[in-house]
Amino acid sequence: MRLRTHDRPIRRPPIVLAAIAAAMALALPVVASAATPESRQLPADLAGALDAYNRATIGSDIAGLAAIVTDDYMLVNSDASVQDKASYLADFAVPGFKLDPYVVEQPVYKVRGDTALTGGVFRLNWTQQGGRHDRRLRIVHFWVKQGDRWQISYTQLTRVPD
Repeated sequence: MRLRTHDRPIRRPPIVLAAIAAAMALALPVVASAATPESRQLPADLAGALDAYNRATIGSDIAGLAAIVTDDYMLVNSDASVQDKASYLADFAVPGFKLDPYVVEQPVYKVRGDTALTGGVFRLNWTQQGGRHDRRLRIVHFWVKQGDRWQISYTQLTRVPD
């Protein structure tokens, strides 16, 4: 992902990209893990999975995240780079990395049988390598229900101009 500092592009490690995807999984128009009328439109088990993902994301709970994303999980970052599950999870283990709670606007929820989309727009703020970072993003997560459990299979991020 390219971040601009003083009008010069600089390259950030994949942790930034994974952080963005993880944070966007919240897809709720309030701070992480708070239920909203919109999220109540989801089946109870999917709303529960979304809430669990929210808590795992903000808490950097790698085991929790690993259980919620599929083994073939794919993250397409806002710079078109791609991460798999292992790469995505590894980013959360980097010392000093921390996502701030955030608000998701314009939530999107679409459920069709054993598949669903969740998403929205938000401003992501985080600490990495001692520095503070932020950007505005749109996210979409593709969920699949496997057996009795919902998991995220795919995430797409798009940078929203400020």
